[in-house]
Amino acid sequence: MKEIILAGGCFWGVEAYIARIPGVLETKVGYANGTVQNPTYEQVCAKKTGHTEACYIHYDEDRLKLENLLDKFWQVIDPTVLNRQGPDIGSQYRTGIYYTADEDLNIILQSKEKEQKEYKQPIVTEIEKLICFYEAEKYHQKYLVKNPNGYCHINLNQHPD
Repeated sequence: MKEIILAGGCFWGVEAYIARIPGVLETKVGYANGTVQNPTYEQVCAKKTGHTEACYIHYDEDRLKLENLLDKFWQVIDPTVLNRQGPDIGSQYRTGIYYTADEDLNIILQSKEKEQKEYKQPIVTEIEKLICFYEAEKYHQKYLVKNPNGYCHINLNQHPD
């Protein structure tokens, strides 16, 4: 079993999309790689923490290879835009790939290099070792399952498998 944290704008849509991929066992939304311990949503939105809205993903590597998971992630973000996805603007909406296993870094960099061929502009998605991840408030977890007509910047009609 493996884990990775992906940031692609508002975490509600990222979680809803990723959770539907076969081989994904668990998702949680939260705040990654900032400077404040246990930040609140309000603090993150006020840009006082350095965190990005992100989705923790626990997956079965026998059923889902990291390369395939990243291919699906690249499909729903614009990796060339800094601090923005769709109408969401701010550093908390930056795109990022935060790894926990050092052996994943080479796979991530190869995936980025492959994806870069699709763009003229440089990819600005952060690729960093995970420093911290704090689970978001309960009402954010599985938000679009609880609120099917809720806001989402990702086209969830795209089927990830």
